[in-house]
Amino acid sequence: MKIRRYVFVAVFTALITFSGPSHTVLADQEPPAIPDYIQKAVQVTPTQRQIDWQRLEFTAFVHFGVNTFTNREWGTGKENPAIFNPTQLDTDQWAKAAKDAGMNLILFTAKHHDGFCLWPSKFTDHSVESSPWKDGKGDVVGDLAQSCEKYDLKLGVYLSPADLYQIESSEGVYGNGSKPKQVTIPTKAPEGKTDYPKFTYELDDYNTYFLNQLYELLTEYGPIHEVWFDGANPKPGTGQTYNYDAWYDMIRKLQPAAVIAVKGPDVRWVGNEAGRTRESEWSVVAVPNAPGSHDWGDMTRRDLGSRSVIKDAEYLIWYPAETNTSIRPGWFYHAAQDDRVKSLEHLLDIYYGAVGGNSLFLLNIPPDKRGLFHENDVERLKQIGEHLRLTFDENLAADAKVSASASLDAEHNGHATIDNDPDTFWMPGTAQPTASLTYELAEQKTFNRAMIQEYIQKSQRIESFALDTMIDGQWTEIASGTTVGYKRLLRFPNVTTDKVRLRITQSRIAPTVAGFGLFRAPVRLTNPIIQRDAQGKVSIKCEPAGPKILYTIDGSDPVSDSQLYTEPFDLPNGGTVRAVAISDGRKSDIVQKQFDIAPSKWRIYYASTENTSTGEDAANAIDGDPATIWHSKWQGGATPHPHEIQIDLGETLTLKGFTYLPRSNSLNGVVKTYKFYTSTDGIAWGEPAAQGDFGNIKNNPVQQRVLFDEPRKARYIRFVAVKDVNGQPFTSAAEIGVITR
Repeated sequence: MKIRRYVFVAVFTALITFSGPSHTVLADQEPPAIPDYIQKAVQVTPTQRQIDWQRLEFTAFVHFGVNTFTNREWGTGKENPAIFNPTQLDTDQWAKAAKDAGMNLILFTAKHHDGFCLWPSKFTDHSVESSPWKDGKGDVVGDLAQSCEKYDLKLGVYLSPADLYQIESSEGVYGNGSKPKQVTIPTKAPEGKTDYPKFTYELDDYNTYFLNQLYELLTEYGPIHEVWFDGANPKPGTGQTYNYDAWYDMIRKLQPAAVIAVKGPDVRWVGNEAGRTRESEWSVVAVPNAPGSHDWGDMTRRDLGSRSVIKDAEYLIWYPAETNTSIRPGWFYHAAQDDRVKSLEHLLDIYYGAVGGNSLFLLNIPPDKRGLFHENDVERLKQIGEHLRLTFDENLAADAKVSASASLDAEHNGHATIDNDPDTFWMPGTAQPTASLTYELAEQKTFNRAMIQEYIQKSQRIESFALDTMIDGQWTEIASGTTVGYKRLLRFPNVTTDKVRLRITQSRIAPTVAGFGLFRAPVRLTNPIIQRDAQGKVSIKCEPAGPKILYTIDGSDPVSDSQLYTEPFDLPNGGTVRAVAISDGRKSDIVQKQFDIAPSKWRIYYASTENTSTGEDAANAIDGDPATIWHSKWQGGATPHPHEIQIDLGETLTLKGFTYLPRSNSLNGVVKTYKFYTSTDGIAWGEPAAQGDFGNIKNNPVQQRVLFDEPRKARYIRFVAVKDVNGQPFTSAAEIGVITR
């Protein structure tokens, strides 16, 4: 079987990497009753670079470049380098903010899809060297490398395989049809060097260009710990084959400690850009091809590694997940999103799901046009760092007496789970899939968080577990879960006890536990939720209800003498609502929501298609409720694009732009390519006020704001869907709005 051959390779590699008895594979010692595929699964283990990467836990993504100055998410490749001119660029500020948050690495977009290089590459003029910033003598990657060293952070580089500049430029080489030939990389000697590493590959023109740039990043900026290859391509259909084998080979030889992420063999994308992780996040996953021929496509299925999935798998590999999202709705900076920074509560939810769900949390913070993290972002990073330190600095189980239902030997006893050494572990035996550990605390202690870690050097084994506390002389289950892997974090209400039990209720052959902890997180008030209906009536609530809510509508911070919220209030013409919850001397975050004009006077003037039989009428796009959607007809046959909706605003307004909110529960019908028209009479529409693509909306389906080149007076608007993100004949919208403020 193919799976057998690959697992043999995995074990052989692991034994070379991890010498000594601590990494001895136990599968051969197991009785025949254990399924063959389970014995193989526990032989799949991480490399040292994968272990080191996962121990970083929380890292920063920094998106910066020409998009910052054009207010776009995806560039065009036609940008003039002259627009890149940050006035106060300070990579020390980035590094300090990341360090304060508890992050351990900064991953930087050295080149995004637009092709503009944030370092002075010898192989293109489309770089900072052609910009006015520092008179063309600047190097953002170099500055950041120095800042990372100063603040004891590791550095990673994002280099987009897609390159729109090389597509759009008359001298570009992307997809030019050139034949591969033997090429020595680098094709130009590094400045001032005669003795330097050289690599010979069979390459076409673009792969030569790409490898030259990759070589620069891997040789000129010190240690690199992550190389990130994005799979997105803003202009699909442009024929270009990537020579991944050559890319990977050069990375392994120049930066052997670096993981190759997303389009690479070491780290997979979790499957969405919202920061969601699976309830059961497996690192041992099934793939259809051997690693040497695998294309490393995105893994978006809910189940990647359960017994039912791996039972008949062709190959099993160790492929841990990286969970990425942005601190704001967009990946690049947009001033309009300054008030839409994710709340601390939201970021903590992602942290517990990612770091506490056998993944790594990669959080994007985009510098603004100054070249600085915005003050709102910096404050949020400081808050999350403080909260994590207050929560996890003291392990309340560190002085516990630990007893185990069984132990493999004296070295692998229960105390190994609280010795603060990730390289020691408890194991009950070689064939005991269920077992338990009991922690007797020195005294009664109150806690609301728990941490479990497997010794992943012996694979990922735990399939289900439960946590019990002794209450009034009886064991009471307070939490349970499925997979553990590198780390599982549990949240539950305060509990006070002096005895805790961890039960492993199912595992592959036998479980391992390398770490266990009990912690007490500061109790926080949940943030207020601000909503407005189609009539312009604003309501504010807390869940659960109870705290007092103070609010303002002039954009100022709510203080003790601000308006007390008691009932919904009218805000039909829009404004900025800021609110804070207060209870027992504690305060929530101040939350803010901006509203434009309410659709109270609006009506559907015309819709080319709607699926009325399922309640997906066009009117849902203007009802003020994001949970309802307009959907084109799909029952009984769909009509091809374009699809359109025309709206009578009920009055003539001066419009500065429009908004499109995609549905939140699916990508079906989410619009990619659009045209937007305005009219004073609903008859003459003229040329579009705006047209184009919603960049990256498939991966990041958040509200899209499009500004017109100049304001337009209109009573009627017309939204035309030209193409959807999946290439299907469908259109959907949760809300369509206008920008007047």
